Parts: sequence; structure tokens; C-alpha cells
Amino acid sequence: MGAKLLDGKKTAEDIREELKDKVRELTLNDCRPHLALINVGDDPASQVYLRAKGAACEKLGIESTLHKFPANVDRARLEDAIIALNEDKKVHGVLLQLPIPSHLPEDQMILAMDAKKDVDGFHPLSAGLLASGTPGFVACTPLGVVTLLHRHGVPINGKHAVIVGRSRIVGRPLANLLSMKRRDLNATVTLCHSGTSNLPGITRQADILVAAIGCAGAITGAMVKPGAAVVDVGMNRVPDPSKKSGYRLTGDVVFDEAAEVASWITPVPGGVGPMTVAMLMSNTVKAAAMQAGLKVEDAYNA
Repeated sequence: MGAKLLDGKKTAEDIREELKDKVRELTLNDCRPHLALINVGDDPASQVYLRAKGAACEKLGIESTLHKFPANVDRARLEDAIIALNEDKKVHGVLLQLPIPSHLPEDQMILAMDAKKDVDGFHPLSAGLLASGTPGFVACTPLGVVTLLHRHGVPINGKHAVIVGRSRIVGRPLANLLSMKRRDLNATVTLCHSGTSNLPGITRQADILVAAIGCAGAITGAMVKPGAAVVDVGMNRVPDPSKKSGYRLTGDVVFDEAAEVASWITPVPGGVGPMTVAMLMSNTVKAAAMQAGLKVEDAYNA
């Protein structure tokens, strides 16, 4: 393997150590950060993610509360619960674990949140602030990607970033973040998707290639520009009889092939995933500081 690993696990650990002092300072000022987690139904993947978020809070001294609802909860009850958390001054961040059952309008449930507590960065106001270059909450995975690049010394300014995937959770906010007019960002961004013609021809132009389409092995080594930084946001289960579980986790990138061509690459798991949780913690601390009227050092934590 020729590429240097972009170690999200180690970087996330470093960030958590830095956040401990901030949590301690806030707590001494009678403002212990508090994250409310909302779970609807019993989706197995959601349970795993919620446990990871709760455990991360505990390690940092952030208070977390889990608000569980059955899969058949009606819209009014869930909306009332969100509004109650908005009004609770002891709660600084509110996170609705997605996906939620199809009978609930996801957009409306997110819109019901107070944007000042939108630590996931999914509220339309958060998205609009990011698009306009105004300080606000940035979605955790895009923020994690940029922070990972910065902390490993990957140059962004003036580089061509190609993002494969246009979701509002990763692709779109990441495109806005990378292209922001700041000395540490300022990339030229191409946003690709399922309808993109000649995708390999475009990805081979990328100095920074981000795969976020949720399709195992979609990006091969032949699609990577020599010397590029490859960031794999994908997390896919593929059958593997050798594993006790019967499956293994893999990303959207064919790792072994891409690692021979790239200069930097994220592993899966251990790359972007831990960074997403670390950025959620960072956003929660940021929300607590803002609501306490304290200074926030950097609008993007990057």
C-alpha cells in the first residue's frame, strides 16, 4: 500500500481529549452540555449508532438522555416531544436519529427543531447558513471529513474536489463547506451523482475524491488520480462466510486498489465514522457554549 492512512479513530480520540477541557469549563460555569437523542422504532443500525453516541457523551462528561418512541407513534406526539426539548433550557442539543418510519414527514420533524439546538446540522436554516458562508451548525459527517483532511495536512485550497453522492446529509453540505472562501478551504468542487456521465473521467481529475453513494466497490483504483486523497464515507454490509456475523463492513471504495494509487486514504471502518461522532460531540459543546452566551472559537471547528 502506497497511501498514508487518514486515521479517523485516532483523530477522533484527539478531538475528544481536547473537548474534555471545554466540557469541564462549561460545567464549572453551571452549563453542563446536554444532548437529547430521539429514537423512533427499533431499527438495528439506529440502535448501534445511538449507543455509540451515548457512550461518547459519557466519556466526555456530556449529559445525554434517550427519548424512545414506538414505530407507530403519531406525528403530533413526536412533534410535541421535539418542541418540549426545544423549550427545555437544560437541553442544548437535539438529535432525531434517522431514518424514521415512513408515515412521519422527515422534513417537518427536522423543521420542528429549534435551529439553535440542531447539532446534527440538518435543519434548513443550518443548511442555508452554510450555503451562504455564515457561521452555524455544519452536518457532522462533512465537518468530520474536512477536519480529518486538515489534521493530516492534506491541502485543500485551490484543489479540485470531486464528491460522488449528492445527499443533503453528506454530498451537498460537503460541497458547500469545501468551496467556502477561506484560506483553509477554497476548493473547486464537482458534485457527481447517479446521472453523471463519464464518472471515471471526472473522478480521475480529483485531487480530493470523496465517495458517498452507499454502494460497495463503486470506486475502483482505476478511477483514482495518482497522488489523490481518497475519503470513503460509505459503510456497506457485504456477505462474508468467514465472519461469525456472516458479513463484513466495507466502504464505497475498493480499498486495496485505491491505496496503491492515492497518497492518502481512509479505512473502513475507522475512518469517517468515528469523526462523525466526534463532530457531534463538538457541535453539542458548541451549542452549549452559544446558549450560555460564551465565545465560540471557530465557526466550523475545522
